Amino acid sequence: MTYIPNTPREQAEMLATIGVSSIEELFQDIPPRYRYPKLNLPPALSEMEAAAELKELAENNENVRDHLISFLGAGAYFHYIPAAVDHILRRGEFYTAYTPYQPEISQGTLQAIFEYQSLMCALTGMEVSNASHYDGATAVAEAVNMAYAVFRGKRTRIVISPSVHPQYRAVVRTYVQGMGLELVGDESEANALQSPFEIESLIDPNTALVIVQYPDFLGRLYDYTSLVQVAHAQGALVCIAANPTALALFKTPGEMGADIVVGEAQPLGIPLSFGGPYLGYFTTRKQYVHKMAGRLVGETVDQRGQRAYVLTLTAREQHIKRERATSNICTNQGLMALAAAVYLSLLGKQGLRQVAELCYHKAHYAAQRLSQIPGFSLAYREPFFHEFAIRLPRPFEEVQHHLLEHGILGGYHLGADYPSLKDHLLIAVTEMNTREEIDYFCEVLQEVSHD
Repeated sequence: MTYIPNTPREQAEMLATIGVSSIEELFQDIPPRYRYPKLNLPPALSEMEAAAELKELAENNENVRDHLISFLGAGAYFHYIPAAVDHILRRGEFYTAYTPYQPEISQGTLQAIFEYQSLMCALTGMEVSNASHYDGATAVAEAVNMAYAVFRGKRTRIVISPSVHPQYRAVVRTYVQGMGLELVGDESEANALQSPFEIESLIDPNTALVIVQYPDFLGRLYDYTSLVQVAHAQGALVCIAANPTALALFKTPGEMGADIVVGEAQPLGIPLSFGGPYLGYFTTRKQYVHKMAGRLVGETVDQRGQRAYVLTLTAREQHIKRERATSNICTNQGLMALAAAVYLSLLGKQGLRQVAELCYHKAHYAAQRLSQIPGFSLAYREPFFHEFAIRLPRPFEEVQHHLLEHGILGGYHLGADYPSLKDHLLIAVTEMNTREEIDYFCEVLQEVSHD
C-alpha cells in the first residue's frame, strides 16, 4: 500500500467494512501469477539523477520555438500565445478544477465556460455552443451522432467530403461502426483535388448529414451556401468543420446556413504541445440543442436576483442517462476552453482579425515566392487562407531531408493520406513566420530545384 496515505488501523477498518481480513484476501480473485509480477526495471535513481535524465530526454525533442523554422500545419498551428493565457490557466481555482457537477459552488468555472460558449457562437455565427470536446476529430464525429439523434435513426446516410481532414474522417469511420450508418464520399479520396461540391450528387432523401471543411484540408476556401441549400432541399443537415482563425476574416458558416459548426480550437491560445491536449468546439442552432452532446452552461438569477450560472441540459448525458445518452463523452476540455476564452478576450475582435490578416498575407507571399522557383507550382487555383499545397519537382523524402538539414520543418506530406498527391507538400504560414524565414525557406528549396 505504498504511497497511499492510510494508517494500518485505517486499512484494517476499511477491510473489515467490506468483509475481508487482509490485503491478500482482497486480491484473491486475481490469479497468483499476476498479483506481484517481476518488473524489469532499471536501478532506482535519486531525485537529482532522475531530473537530470528527464531533462536530457526532453532536450532530444526539437520544437518550433527553439530549434526549427516550421511551415507545418495540417490541423495544428503555431500561433503566438500572450503570456497572460498561461498565467490565468495556472491559477489554482482553474488548474485543479474538474467538471462542475455541483454548480452552486463552481460559479467561476461556470462563468468561464459561459464566456467561452458565447465567444464561439459569435465566431461561428451559430446560436448555441457546448462546453467542448476532446479535439476537432471527436467534435466532427459527435456531429454525426447528433444528426443520427435528430432523425431518430430513420436517415442512415452520412456524406463527407474527401477534403475533410483525414484524421477527422478516420474517427467518423470508427464512430459509425455498428450504428447502421452508410458513410459515402470518403472513398473518393484518390481524386483529392476534386471540388467539395462534387459530393452534391451523393445527397439524397436518406441523407442525415453532409460534412465539409472550411478551409478544407488542402487549404482551399469555398462558400458552401449553395451546397447547404442542396442539402436542405433533401432535408439533410450540414456540418462545417472550420478553422476558428479564418472565421475572423471570412464569411462565417452560420451565414452560409450551416446547421452544425465544429472544429479544432487549438489555434486559439493552445500550444502545439507535441499533439495535445487540444480542444474540440461544437456549435449548432438552438432548435437542435436537446440533441447536442456535452454539457451547456446557462445564465440565470439566484433567489436574491443576482446573476448566477448553472449547468443545463445535462440530463441527456452518459453519467445520468447511461445507454440513452446522446453521447458517451461526458468530460469537457475545461482548461483548454478557458485558454481559448482568455486568448479571444485578450485579442478582441480586431486583434483576432489582425492575426488572420497576417496569416493570410504571409501565406500568399510565400506561395508567390515558391511558385516562381523552377519545378515548383501551386496545386490548385482556388482561394486559400494560410495553408496551400505545392507540387514538388523531386520526391518528398528528398525535399524533406534537405529542409531538415537546414533546420526547416517544411510542411505536411499529402501523399501520406492521398496517394495521388505523393509529391505534394501542404505548407502552413502563420503570424509567427517572418519574411526572413519565408525567404530562407525559398532559398533552400531553390537549391533542391538546381540539384
